[in-house]
Amino acid sequence: MRLRFLVSLGVAGAIAGMAAAESQPPSSRPGPNGTAVAPTQTSPPDAKVPVKAPAKNWTPPRTPWGDPDLQGIWNDATSTPLQRPTKYAGKDVLTGDEAGEFAEELAHDLNRDRRDGGSAIDVNRAYNEHWMDAKRLKATADKRTSLIIDPADGRIPPLVQAPQRFAEGLPDSVQDMSLPVRCIIRTDSPPYLPTIYNNDFQIFQSPGLVVIAPEMIHSARVIPVDGKPHLNEHLHQWLGDSRGRWDGNTLVVETTNFRREDGVTFLNSNPATFKITERFTRVGRDAINYTFTVEDPQTWSRPWTAMVPWNRTDDQLYEYECHESNYDLVHLLTGARKRQAQAK
Repeated sequence: MRLRFLVSLGVAGAIAGMAAAESQPPSSRPGPNGTAVAPTQTSPPDAKVPVKAPAKNWTPPRTPWGDPDLQGIWNDATSTPLQRPTKYAGKDVLTGDEAGEFAEELAHDLNRDRRDGGSAIDVNRAYNEHWMDAKRLKATADKRTSLIIDPADGRIPPLVQAPQRFAEGLPDSVQDMSLPVRCIIRTDSPPYLPTIYNNDFQIFQSPGLVVIAPEMIHSARVIPVDGKPHLNEHLHQWLGDSRGRWDGNTLVVETTNFRREDGVTFLNSNPATFKITERFTRVGRDAINYTFTVEDPQTWSRPWTAMVPWNRTDDQLYEYECHESNYDLVHLLTGARKRQAQAK
């Protein structure tokens, strides 16, 4: 019987694995995959967690045709976890001293130059800090304990049922490998969450369109903001079908119509019922609040929301040459055959 193979390599593993580590206090979390993300809360603007508001006496810029101007290169790296660690249960925001201690713990856990933890963990740190995004070692300036802002506990809501769409095992063919390992989709699919490297995004705008180009992988989201309806419900795409609109100075993007393959949508949710709503709000010359709400009644007991600060950067975006079908798949499959032979 062929077994599906969910491989946690590079950023794919960092994002997929972050939820599993959330239940541990920061100092005890393994952290070898480089992401420190805590379960996100689903909170629109009325969430009780303080979200950075536009700076006083600052007027958000406009494009020549009058839309809010979000253009530029932005970085979303942070050590603040997606879900709130149990150690900080009940604390949305930390005091100055607490925040400093929390930031130090997170930076220590994510540091890939460490040599403690045994050989297996050491191998997972094979790409050391030279290759990592140093910005990911900094906690958010607002001293939050999680990127999730709703529910109020900063945790991903309970599962309706555990996803069963992957059975782990040795891959029989290329099709058994995960989509990120095959370089089909990675962090170009929403929601956008910080990972170990390549946390930059470039936003372009023209009348009626907004384009978001992540540094990692090879695709960009072209988002109509001119009132065009969604595609027919039977047309499915790797990145879903995104449609945007302006709500004051905020770009609101709703995405549906994802392809039905395993692993297409966030945290192995059900592509047929998964929906994500994103909000991009320019809150300063060098800052965007990126908020997303995900909902899937087949996966989570309720929708949930997270907010990730995006900071302007002077970094240069580089081509990310992760070719579809990944040149290294032949070695991964060869290794699987050898492990099978050794087990006999």
